[in-house]
Amino acid sequence: MTGPDPAPPGAVALRALTRKLLDEHPPATTGRTDFLRARFDAGLAWVHCPVGLGGLGAPRALQTVVDAELAAAGAPDNDPRRIGIGLGMAAPTLLAYGSEEVKRRFLRPLWVGEEVWCQLFSEPGAGSDLAALGTRAVRDAGGDWVIDGQKVWTSSAHVARWAILIARTDPDAPKHRGITYFVCDMTDPGVEVRPLRQITGEAEFNEVFLTGVRIPDAHRLGEVGDGWRVARTTLMNERVSIGGARVPREGGMIGKAAATWRERPELRTHDLHRRLLDLWVEAEVARLTGERLRQQLVAGEPGPEGSATKLAFARLNQAISGLEVELLGEGGLLYGEWTMRRPDLVDFTGRDAGYRYLRSRGNSIEGGTSEVLLNIVAERVLGLPPEPRDDKDVPWKDLAR
Repeated sequence: MTGPDPAPPGAVALRALTRKLLDEHPPATTGRTDFLRARFDAGLAWVHCPVGLGGLGAPRALQTVVDAELAAAGAPDNDPRRIGIGLGMAAPTLLAYGSEEVKRRFLRPLWVGEEVWCQLFSEPGAGSDLAALGTRAVRDAGGDWVIDGQKVWTSSAHVARWAILIARTDPDAPKHRGITYFVCDMTDPGVEVRPLRQITGEAEFNEVFLTGVRIPDAHRLGEVGDGWRVARTTLMNERVSIGGARVPREGGMIGKAAATWRERPELRTHDLHRRLLDLWVEAEVARLTGERLRQQLVAGEPGPEGSATKLAFARLNQAISGLEVELLGEGGLLYGEWTMRRPDLVDFTGRDAGYRYLRSRGNSIEGGTSEVLLNIVAERVLGLPPEPRDDKDVPWKDLAR
């Protein structure tokens, strides 16, 4: 006869477990990957997750206890900017809908950073209206799925081992009901990745062509035809991970502009000072709102409020980077270099002011366009009447395209 499950650890116990990890795997003498694997196995990767999957079933808010101890000891992190899609989008979806086998296979190398993930959602004809996607998944006699189609605007596809993928499995159903969600191996035959060069000169985005790609049914997340519900979990977490990421005060884009202001007093004017102060206050409000939203995650999955933080993120980044370019005067017209590169990570604030200005143009498109997010906030947060939609009950195959 077994007793009740032990209570989840509190702050004192987590601090003790973290120090035990540091004693047994000193960061100064332990390889980076070995340390991160040991941290995951000790349940200190994301403490709110189940035991055996990198967590201890503790309150999400106590992650900061672990992170502070590790940072003070100089322990390595898992380079979250490089694996942000895996951490912020794939992992929550795997946890919510993956089988035990799937969770144990994918979560550890995802969190450690041994396997990079990308997101195969948007298509040339299905961006803002994602549910109109046309990539097909057909089940063969052996039970596997065969995928054919094209995806676009896929960040980090050129370095990704795995992808979260949605495809149409029933063209006779209305567009939201005939979609199924899969995990796709990016190294499989039939997967072709081509670079999309951006306004910055880089090719951080890609288009992906899928031709006869075979996916085992074991790599399906959720029920057949229920992929839109699964995808909404991904999308809500995506908006929080982009717009509500934890940053220190005066971090992110506002920190770059403030540093320029302090270092170049000869560029200052009264008008620029006033505008910078206004944006600094707005950035601080957005930061604190994001912190509040992350605290709400303790009670469950993110809601539509994440769309508001993503909206604010895009608007502020574009306004602040524009002000920084204006502050620099003629120097703001310079651009460091236009070499075609395929970076390993998504970098919103890197390089020079010109790069930040150009890269921020994409903030109102990626992770859900600002126009779509405004609708979500209006309908699901403010409770305003929805826009008329005449295609909700029409079979996908009958929609005008």
